Amino acid sequence: MEWLIGLGGAALALVVLYGILVAPGRAPADAGTLWRANYAHRGLHSRDRTVPENSLAAFSAAADAGYGMELDIQLSADGQVVVFHDGDLRRVCGVDRRVDECTLDELRGYPLHGTQERIPLFSEMLSLVDGRVPLIVELKNVPDWKSLCEKAAAILDRYEGPCCIESFHPGIVAWFRRNRPGVVRGQLSAGMRSFRSLPPYQRLLLSQVLTNVSTRPHFVAYRHEDARGHIGLRIFRLLGGRLVAWTVRSDADAAYCDMRFDTMIFEFISPPNKKERGK
Repeated sequence: MEWLIGLGGAALALVVLYGILVAPGRAPADAGTLWRANYAHRGLHSRDRTVPENSLAAFSAAADAGYGMELDIQLSADGQVVVFHDGDLRRVCGVDRRVDECTLDELRGYPLHGTQERIPLFSEMLSLVDGRVPLIVELKNVPDWKSLCEKAAAILDRYEGPCCIESFHPGIVAWFRRNRPGVVRGQLSAGMRSFRSLPPYQRLLLSQVLTNVSTRPHFVAYRHEDARGHIGLRIFRLLGGRLVAWTVRSDADAAYCDMRFDTMIFEFISPPNKKERGK
């Protein structure tokens, strides 16, 4: 009996320790606005690519529909903060060049999926949205990520609409914790299989959100297919953190994520606006 009690005590101690490691930071008082919307992945772009992802047309469509939007930012060769997801231009622009090897003028010359849309500046995107809907801004893991943090933060300092940042790179999230504690920050993550290129210990830390001990995110954005039964996410939410599901592409998954997460990032579906449902 004594060994059983001892085993139970050890298990409880491990749970408490895990809770300390994955606990969220204290969110700003106005953060609740961010959870009253669902977010269009890279804007409200179309499956046939006539409205390209991360384009001003996609962002305009999302804002007009009343959806929040998720977007990706990185740096051009001349240090401009641009809105683009991939590290290179092959998939979206059909050009075998890296984004960070091109100046802004060069990037402007490449159409998005053969349309009239071009890669926008982050500042242009913010001017277009103008605070109408909330934003989730993903900072990409670029070589000069500290410079990206500094420049993105300076741009966001002048923006008055509801907005938060997220990244897969814990160093980026930690940078905002230290330098912009008033900005809502999120850790992007997924199951271990999504991080095959990383060493095993990094895969474990990211998938189990153990990097929270240094970043103290206000929310965790997790690949929803990998989140089922994830004890760390449940503990994080019990301790006051928010959960964001990515990327939801079916009505069935949207219904599930609506119950299990605080909000979702969706693509190619039309989930009800949370305000319409009184949430």
